[in-house]
Amino acid sequence: MTLHAELASHFAEASDSSDFATGLSLLDHQGLISVTGSDADKFLQGQITCDLRQLDQDHSSLGARCSPKGRMQSSFRIWRTTDGMLLSLTRELVAPQLADLGKYAALYRQCQLADQSDSWAGFGLWGEQAEQALNAAGLQPPTEDNGISRAGNCVALRLPGAAYAVWAPIADAPALLEKLSAHASLVSANQWQLRQIQSGIGQVTGPTLESFIPQMLNLQHLGGVSFRKGCYTGQEIVARMQYLGKLKRRMYRLLMAGDAPPKPGTEIIDRDSGKAVGDVVIAARGPKAVELLAVLQKDAAQLATLSLAASDGPLLTLSELPYEQALTSAEAEQ
Repeated sequence: MTLHAELASHFAEASDSSDFATGLSLLDHQGLISVTGSDADKFLQGQITCDLRQLDQDHSSLGARCSPKGRMQSSFRIWRTTDGMLLSLTRELVAPQLADLGKYAALYRQCQLADQSDSWAGFGLWGEQAEQALNAAGLQPPTEDNGISRAGNCVALRLPGAAYAVWAPIADAPALLEKLSAHASLVSANQWQLRQIQSGIGQVTGPTLESFIPQMLNLQHLGGVSFRKGCYTGQEIVARMQYLGKLKRRMYRLLMAGDAPPKPGTEIIDRDSGKAVGDVVIAARGPKAVELLAVLQKDAAQLATLSLAASDGPLLTLSELPYEQALTSAEAEQ
């Protein structure tokens, strides 16, 4: 049995209930890409939306990689290592992103790309005893969003809402799991996904590849887009939307009765008109309803007749993002 399979076996019967004080999930749906070498910064700066000049050893950042038309090919969280950077993204996008990035990296002699998904293991941690769990693992809990702490080769990344993504080399992961689980309940990946939805953090997946520009996932509000860094692939489109265009679609949080989360990319319609008005980004089962993030036309977000396409099931109702007020205030100033 591989170490990854061994870790997964511990979570085979992880609870899908929301009745826990502190949750610990295995992030096996996330993969890692490493970018190393003396040309790593120069190469990656021209490929992604966030500004590496502002990224130090003590912080991580959200970001995206876009097509020349400004459409997101991946979204990720990035942080520095001793010899370069690691990017965590949807595992299914690791191989296609490596293949595409490799075409450009070939122009840089001192830049290497690699799939590190099987070399590392990630855990999602949140709840009342999250800080105690990190302390037990020898990790000082970061005190601010996007902050980082390290212990040996392990790294803890603080996310919005006092949640943590904890990564370790695969050989160190079983010992890390033992220490963290002494203070947390093993819960399903669905519970972590629910936590991300409630924090308003979307992610590009295979079905939504090149469906959205960064502003549609509110990435500019979450610190994942720099408008001062200069050129990168798709930058002209992203900047034009920010300064000259009018964003007609963006991400909202929605609730739906039932317990069957729709798949990413599922179309959302206005049931009265039958017209498509949006697409699901991610979804998860909640204790009382399915929760989802979806990119919707702004003029349709308040409709009481939204539903999944080709469905006579329950209607979708609008809920609030944790940063909704700040986001709407920024939109009003544009």
